[in-house]
Amino acid sequence: MLTALVIPLALATIVYAAALLRAALARRSAPRIEAVALGAITNFFDTLGIGSFAPTMAWFKFRRLVPDRLIPCTMIVGHTLPVMAQAIIFLILLGVLVDPVLLVGCVLACLMGGLLGVSLVVKAKVWIVQLVVGLALILAGILYALTNLHLMPGGGTAAGLPMPLMVAAIAANFLFGILLNFGIGNYAPTLVMLSLMGMDPRLSFPIMAAGAALTATGAGVRYIAIGEIDLRIAVGIALGGIPAVLVAAFIVRSMPLELLRWLVFVVVLYAALVMLKSAAAGRRELTCG
Repeated sequence: MLTALVIPLALATIVYAAALLRAALARRSAPRIEAVALGAITNFFDTLGIGSFAPTMAWFKFRRLVPDRLIPCTMIVGHTLPVMAQAIIFLILLGVLVDPVLLVGCVLACLMGGLLGVSLVVKAKVWIVQLVVGLALILAGILYALTNLHLMPGGGTAAGLPMPLMVAAIAANFLFGILLNFGIGNYAPTLVMLSLMGMDPRLSFPIMAAGAALTATGAGVRYIAIGEIDLRIAVGIALGGIPAVLVAAFIVRSMPLELLRWLVFVVVLYAALVMLKSAAAGRRELTCG
């Protein structure tokens, strides 16, 4: 069953890379150097467990690289290829240890939720996207703080779940797939949920990465077709992210991250406040209009 995930992921990686390259060439979207560096840094630490969505959103807002409305879509398109690399690596290294029904169920549920979420983001008003992204950043900041304060659930040693908890986990991943489209990463909620259910926290990685990879692929292809992205930024993130994932997974593997989490915590909360302020201003303008 593991092969049934790895082979489609590998094929999807090739198809997605071709679609992104074709769109970039058609629109003459040369990657921005800043985006390449951003992709390398965020995906390096994402592979080690920091997460890439919150730091990327915060940098987008801080540097005003992308209009607020395009932040989730651009971020998803850019991070898809690096996340697919992570998914293949984690599935090969850890996927064999996970209950195959739980693994496949969570991954497919996340994919279905992600496909549904595309239309929600595209149709959403700008202030709603700003509000959701702002709240997502606050949630990420809280999780960073809890991790550093050692208040996150420690988890157990289980590789699977009893049927009622498995159904709950699969249903939750459907929701996580929807939220991915708004820039809310699925790693932290997946880690917390499965740890509270008694699973080995390490086994969150193949579930999270495979779910995010397939979801981002399905959503990313649609975003590329719709055109609601900044391709120069997205291509740059992808180019910088893939080699960074390989370095983190096979060379560095682990490193002290507590100080970095506190730094990200400060930056993320600042970006969240700015985003929520923009959402409030947009809401007022809509009401007055």
